[in-house]
Amino acid sequence: MKVIDGNGAVLGRLASYAAKEALKGEEIAVVNCDEIIITGNKQDIRERFEEKRTKVGSQQSGPKISRDIAKMVKRTIRGMLPNPRYSGVGRKAFQRIKCYRRIPKELESAKKIEMKGKKRKFVKISEVNLR
Repeated sequence: MKVIDGNGAVLGRLASYAAKEALKGEEIAVVNCDEIIITGNKQDIRERFEEKRTKVGSQQSGPKISRDIAKMVKRTIRGMLPNPRYSGVGRKAFQRIKCYRRIPKELESAKKIEMKGKKRKFVKISEVNLR
């Protein structure tokens, strides 16, 4: 099992790495999802997420975007996987991915892969999630 530390990691790069490894057959655990960053202008990012949340279709039937940070990260990773309707490869890879807001006790001693980078303009995913 590969454990990826989300502390200071860029969301898109982390998601593409996790998707590639899951397609190879690896079990993936993403920890510290609260600390993942999204690069760009803070106001633009927040507006884009709020726009996605308000567009829920007719009669409020969906699709609904979750405010849970671990689910937001997992949804981003899902977008980097093949469509499960055409082949079962994407579905099986998605089932191998687990996301956690913090570090669970069973993964505290595991070796973590860090994906840090120097960024000037960014916002943490936990700040995007504010109401």
